[in-house]
Amino acid sequence: MNQSRRALTLLGLAAASTLVLAGCASGAAGDDGRLQVVASTNVYGQIASEIGGDFVDVTSIVSSASQDPHSFEPSARDQLIVSKADLVIENGGGYDAFVDALIEFSGTDAPVITAAELSPAWPDDADDHDEDHADEDHDDHAHIEGFNEHVWYDVDTVRAVAQQIADELAVLDPDHATEFAAHAKAFGADLDGLDDALADIDAAHGGEQVFMTEPVPGYLVEDAGLVNVTPEAFSEAVEEEQDVAPATLLQALDLIRGGEVSVLITNAQTGGAETALVVDAADEHGIPTIAFSETLPKGETYVSWMQANIEALSAALA
Repeated sequence: MNQSRRALTLLGLAAASTLVLAGCASGAAGDDGRLQVVASTNVYGQIASEIGGDFVDVTSIVSSASQDPHSFEPSARDQLIVSKADLVIENGGGYDAFVDALIEFSGTDAPVITAAELSPAWPDDADDHDEDHADEDHDDHAHIEGFNEHVWYDVDTVRAVAQQIADELAVLDPDHATEFAAHAKAFGADLDGLDDALADIDAAHGGEQVFMTEPVPGYLVEDAGLVNVTPEAFSEAVEEEQDVAPATLLQALDLIRGGEVSVLITNAQTGGAETALVVDAADEHGIPTIAFSETLPKGETYVSWMQANIEALSAALA
């Protein structure tokens, strides 16, 4: 986001403060007696619904495939929603930095679960990075170099997020702590099934090469025992919606044409000229292409969505 657009967004949030103050909830739960959970995307919103069950109301700020969390601009309504939250769930790691702006301007003191910080890959020096970039834009400052922020594609991280949701809800609503724990246990059992499916791919195709136009499903690919051979400069440029350098594009096309890549993975919600070129090259050489998304498709749960992704990957490799 450029400076003028960011200024307008923050000005709008600041102007909404009077609305927020007028509309803030005074109790620990909504008018229906349920806890109010706000998630940055419907991925985390669905997980929260699974854990909270009938005892929570969940609002996902980004809930459509047409919305890109990387560049999402929050509204006064979003600020009002966050101001009333009993629990906030964000991805973190620079992916949904708009949530940090909403928390700041709403003045909420609700607990915040940051999924990226629960990732086994979260770097030890991440806090130092945040301090070094404290004065930069919300949209740009939080990306951690060398860290893949798309942590919802990592089953271990999601398991930790689900458990923390259950723990936080139990503090907020002790009367239903048993139910929250039971929901988290059942959800964890479903995640075990995903681990088993990934292990099956590893057993059959471990070590095979994968080209990803963006690093979105990187953790899933790694857990399946596959090797990502995408030039980092290529995937970074595509993700940031920048032009891919000619030399990098040539390197990418050479990899596709070299006969060692087993499957090409694209982002279903983005695209561009360079992505089209590598897809065409894959088609020409009989390499299957599959697309993964960043938000939860309509009608899916987190587990059913990941099952479908894993099945698509297994089928493409076969």
